[in-house]
Amino acid sequence: MPVIAVVNRKGGSGKSTLAAHIAAWAARRGSSVMLGDVDRQQSARAWLKRRDPGLPVIAPWAVDQKNMLRVPTGITHVVLDTPGGMHGFELARVVMFADAIVMPVCNSMFDRESAEACHAELMTLPRVASGRCRLVTVGMRIDGRTHAAKNLQEWSEGLGIPFLGALRETQLYVKSLERGMTIFDLPPQIAATDLLQWESILGWLEPQLYPPQAANDSLTAGAGSLAAPSAPAARPVQAVPRAVTPAPASPGTFRPAQPDSSRLGRSLPSSLMPAQESMVHGGRLSVLGAGRLSSAPVVSSGKPAMTRNVNSTDGLQIPQFLKRAPH
Repeated sequence: MPVIAVVNRKGGSGKSTLAAHIAAWAARRGSSVMLGDVDRQQSARAWLKRRDPGLPVIAPWAVDQKNMLRVPTGITHVVLDTPGGMHGFELARVVMFADAIVMPVCNSMFDRESAEACHAELMTLPRVASGRCRLVTVGMRIDGRTHAAKNLQEWSEGLGIPFLGALRETQLYVKSLERGMTIFDLPPQIAATDLLQWESILGWLEPQLYPPQAANDSLTAGAGSLAAPSAPAARPVQAVPRAVTPAPASPGTFRPAQPDSSRLGRSLPSSLMPAQESMVHGGRLSVLGAGRLSSAPVVSSGKPAMTRNVNSTDGLQIPQFLKRAPH
């Protein structure tokens, strides 16, 4: 299950806008997407409530009978919108679960310095430093009449971070988000300029969210490997990033979701709430949190106990978690 996290400790950098658009693009492709807000305020859930039922579905966190936040059943892709000011353990546990981090950056001295400090901390984490969790930047609210996009690209590449492109400042983003929509939900003729700016970004995201099928994934279960479930034939996804122009679709029209064959055999996480004992060198989490957890007791075997006290966040309890096998 691919996970894209949108991260920048600077508030107002465009994280929610970027996360909502990535989720909407994946949903329009027919994927079962969850847009999860790691912040206590759960602003992504508020935006999803504005979304028309006729548009491609984007799922929020599920709340079970015990009032715990969990990943809904059947989700194949996750986009995480993270809060501003995130650092330390909270930042590290997001990295432990994410396959890629997209960092939105505005063109101001304050935004660049904040993003640079966030990048420096990210590079101290093994998964980012080793390239297992890929990091890229996207320019946000860029005035096309200036050299802002070029300046951001030079700044980003100077830090060794790939720069995917820049999105202009326009009321089209503001007005569409207020209606629970994105520019991908608008008629192409209205959003043509903005869709063009997204091509390079989507060209990079496509192989991250839809990795090419591995050769051994076609082996049958009888040969000792998991076989992908049968699905309608679809065009193969290219391994090389390429520009993609989202195809318009009428409301309520969906393309069938394709099986994520590169991740078959991994069960979907029951929750994205992390715990401290999962923070091991080189490991990955199957769960990621939105609140602070108390430290877990340690049993005589050296393994963390599976029970813990929980805190309450806006009436939602933080559940226990399970570790996912490292890779």
